[in-house]
Amino acid sequence: MLALPNMKVLDISQIMAGPYCTMVLADLGAEVTKVEKINGGDDSRQMGPYVNEESTCFAQINRNKKSISINLKEEQGKELFYQLARDADVIVENYRPGVTKSLKIDYETLKDINPGIIYCSISGYGQTGPYSHKGGFDLVAQGMTGLMSMTGEPGRRPLKTGIAVYDIGAGITAVYSILAAYIHKMNTGEGQLVDVAIAECGLPWFSWEAAAYFSEGTVPQPTGWRHRVSAPYQALQARDGYFMLGCANQRTWERLCQEVIMRPDLLEDPRFTTNYHRGQNVEALEAVLEEIFTNDDMHVWLARCDQAGVPAGPINNFAQAVQDPHYQERGMVQEVEHPVIGKMKMVGFPSKLSLTPPSIRQPAPVYAQHTDEVLQGLGLSAERLAVLREQGVIK
Repeated sequence: MLALPNMKVLDISQIMAGPYCTMVLADLGAEVTKVEKINGGDDSRQMGPYVNEESTCFAQINRNKKSISINLKEEQGKELFYQLARDADVIVENYRPGVTKSLKIDYETLKDINPGIIYCSISGYGQTGPYSHKGGFDLVAQGMTGLMSMTGEPGRRPLKTGIAVYDIGAGITAVYSILAAYIHKMNTGEGQLVDVAIAECGLPWFSWEAAAYFSEGTVPQPTGWRHRVSAPYQALQARDGYFMLGCANQRTWERLCQEVIMRPDLLEDPRFTTNYHRGQNVEALEAVLEEIFTNDDMHVWLARCDQAGVPAGPINNFAQAVQDPHYQERGMVQEVEHPVIGKMKMVGFPSKLSLTPPSIRQPAPVYAQHTDEVLQGLGLSAERLAVLREQGVIK
């Protein structure tokens, strides 16, 4: 059993934020039909690496979807899209604001066709406001929101995060917003517009930073490998490399001193008596701890921390992470058979639902793979499809 077996989604988004959103909905059971551009489809199909000339980038975030290709600039193409929209619950798009209106596939147009439609627009800056007309990307949002100003080491060049955190964040924001709108529709029959901005989705995550700024005007600065408000909660050096130590409360600090490093005297040191004091004296604290930790290897300290109940862990690269037996047992690495790529691995599901677990039921589609299947479902004959294909309306 799947959680969203009755939800029908039209996905006219591309690259990452929108496709990630619709992948999550598809993993949960929604029927997602991806409507791709007539010339080459989703732009991520042109992103390597490739296996057998098929984009693995596209394949990672478009599983469980059908792919059709319709020329939305042609009137006949629009009419086909309108027929699909009449039966849909959700439409997800990430065009620059104004483009869908020019194509006549915007919310105002489609809600006249289907008043219950949930229409999710993902854009750089949202559908309103002085920046709404501008194109927006993940990296631009990381700069604009202040994230890059607090990432990296003090006094050094601002750094981006290692992944497209705001693209994925916008996709996740769109998922829960769509689900909220879907529940509202179930209760009332009403559809609505869901407006998600990449440049806004991450701001609510700055909880501690907002607490400091709004209460005392403190502007957050880069903290490098350290935490903003807790210590020791950071990367520390052992004899053979770095590991993460997370003493986020007084009890774990006491366990560290008494059971891991055997230095109960540090509990009486006035510089380290409370989390606040440790944070104010983090450089001195770090020097004391690393003098101890560099006497032995990481695995020794990790084992001792584990035995004492002190949160700690390795700093893995991606290969080490996905090979970790814990992630393997929890199903965070899945394998599917793709018709072109062959056997391929992908990241699994972070949510473990006891009754309606998400699943991979089919790999990402090849370009326009399901065009005939979907449009025949609208009643179009094979002869009519051949004519539309010849006219450049469909692929």
